[in-house]
Amino acid sequence: MSGQDEHPTVPRDELVAQLAAALPAWLPTQRWFGGKDREITAVHPVSWTTLLEGDPLLLHLVVRVEQDDRRELYQLLIGSRQSQLPNVPAPASIGLEDGLTCYEASGDADLTSCLLDLMAEGAQVEALTFEHESGADLATGLRAHPITTEQSNTSLVYGSQYILKLFRKLVPGVNKDLVLHRALHEIGSEQIAEPLGSISAEVDGEEVTIGMLQRFMPDAADGWVMATTSVRDYLTDPTGLPPEESGGDFAGEAYRLGKAVATVHADLARALGTEEVGEDRLHSVLDSMLGRLERVSAQVPELAQHADALRPVFERILDAPVPIATQFIHGDLHLGQVLRTIHGWLLLDFEGEPAASHAERAALASPLRDVAGMLRSFDYAAQQLLVGQPEDPERAAGAMAWARRNRDAFCDGYGKVAGRDPRESADVLRALELDKAVYEVAYEHANRPEWLTVPLASIARIVTEGE
Repeated sequence: MSGQDEHPTVPRDELVAQLAAALPAWLPTQRWFGGKDREITAVHPVSWTTLLEGDPLLLHLVVRVEQDDRRELYQLLIGSRQSQLPNVPAPASIGLEDGLTCYEASGDADLTSCLLDLMAEGAQVEALTFEHESGADLATGLRAHPITTEQSNTSLVYGSQYILKLFRKLVPGVNKDLVLHRALHEIGSEQIAEPLGSISAEVDGEEVTIGMLQRFMPDAADGWVMATTSVRDYLTDPTGLPPEESGGDFAGEAYRLGKAVATVHADLARALGTEEVGEDRLHSVLDSMLGRLERVSAQVPELAQHADALRPVFERILDAPVPIATQFIHGDLHLGQVLRTIHGWLLLDFEGEPAASHAERAALASPLRDVAGMLRSFDYAAQQLLVGQPEDPERAAGAMAWARRNRDAFCDGYGKVAGRDPRESADVLRALELDKAVYEVAYEHANRPEWLTVPLASIARIVTEGE
């Protein structure tokens, strides 16, 4: 299947050129596109591979998106039909001429079934390599549907058996998510979904992970949904009982989640080792925090007014006793990255922060960074019902009471397994949590301005509590 074969009406290179011309206007409309903060100056095709020939056509396309000095690779599945557009969401359509209808094809079950079949076969299609993990016996012929809630990637569920994550923004090398899942699976971790297969490509002479297949958990509950349901039930409870006495109390699950996260950290340390770092690394972390604060403050005036109070909090990390043990961590841990099964909590998506650089995602770090991320998520869950609503001090106090109870329960559970309560490292944990909140300010400013109040309110509270 050659990347240069011709479509029935338009030569393949012409089709790809037309797509590249249409993408600067189309990409910012996609939820998974990470460059909404800047104008796209150019889109250049890097490689394309025909996965299904004829009508309909399925084309795998890698493009380089230029935004001033930023250069990032993205992948797309392009469907093309001369007949009627399939039943896919309207935003998937990419308007082209010459009588062709091209669209982002991840929602076209008639086309995406071939991805699973190719992994089961262990096929090589031009520069694309489809593999199944050792010992994995994959079923074939299953149709897929996309999960609509995902943000930075696209995941396809095949039947009720498998889930294939397509990494939208591509980075050199084997993706950290796949590396860590393989390492955890090899030592028998019970807090992850089993990795079953992968898709990789050679792009600009380097191997790049295109997708990762895992066991799907059809009966699992989403951590964010569970937590926000608990918040809603508590805030709407007419009895006015405290969170520990309300029927939907989440603290027991928060405690078990803390134990699960600490177990994964221990498993990662056992599988991939640790590294002790000294004062030089602390200075590097501080420089990163202060640099982020300056960059985001320049863009968001509401954050700038907190900058003078944040700097001394960040500087307190230099007082942490050294050496400090660092290791591979999740890197973007929050309630949307965990699932509750009948057997316990599972952690998902070990890529790291979507906006972080490849080097930042790959770097070893303190496990406290993951703890800080989850503490931030409890704040988000507590405040999500307040976004866009008139100011209500009583409701806000209730949300904070819920957050405090569950943050404490999570830390209790984490300390039970880790042997040390993360709150004992209060200055470091506070600095990491505030650094995460600054990251959230940047994200919300670029994507959901109405949510800016959540991280900004947390920054004001955490700084005040630390005085």
